[in-house]
Amino acid sequence: MPDLFASGSNVTSLSPEDRRLHLRMLEAMLFASAKPMSEAELAAKMPEGVTVDVLLHELQTAYASRGVNLRRIGDCWAFRTASDLGFLLQEHKVEERKLSRAAMETLAIIAYHQPVTRAEIEEVRGVSTSKGTLDVLLETGWVRPRGRRRSPGRPLTFGTTNEFLDHFGLAAIGDLPGLLDLKAAGLLNANIPPGFEAPPAFGSEGLRDDEDPLDGD
Repeated sequence: MPDLFASGSNVTSLSPEDRRLHLRMLEAMLFASAKPMSEAELAAKMPEGVTVDVLLHELQTAYASRGVNLRRIGDCWAFRTASDLGFLLQEHKVEERKLSRAAMETLAIIAYHQPVTRAEIEEVRGVSTSKGTLDVLLETGWVRPRGRRRSPGRPLTFGTTNEFLDHFGLAAIGDLPGLLDLKAAGLLNANIPPGFEAPPAFGSEGLRDDEDPLDGD
């Protein structure tokens, strides 16, 4: 088998032996983890002073042509089946719940308009959004409360999660597809609600100036 890490190192301060060891350590942790790991989590288990982000990108390059790829998912990393080989695993997938049209539309609006309140979701959809619809999305782990809008009533704001990015194969929220691609991927029902224009997505990390944190409610 060819050496995965035979190429030149981006971490010039490391000896070849140390670089190989650190790459193997990251590889082992990511393979063993049941969920994506953040750079901070990985760095905490590595020798002090190791430049984790550089090594992760080197490891990503090493796996780029293999059956599994190393993917960045928001601020986390995980090994995933190569996209062109997904058909091999289709028969093993179990669809636990099929989202309703209302839930799919609500999810798309949250993804593209985040941070967004329930009232703002209803304004885009043109119809009321039941608490049950948001509850379903929260249960999937794809949506989370972000904070509270600095407006009367301090309504909750909603945004997407790393689990959302992972499920749809996105590295960051800015990688969301255009409207036509969104429909083709099944993220948005073909019957697009009036007023939905899929504007450029806001980043999902950190609060905006018009949001307060949830702490202290």
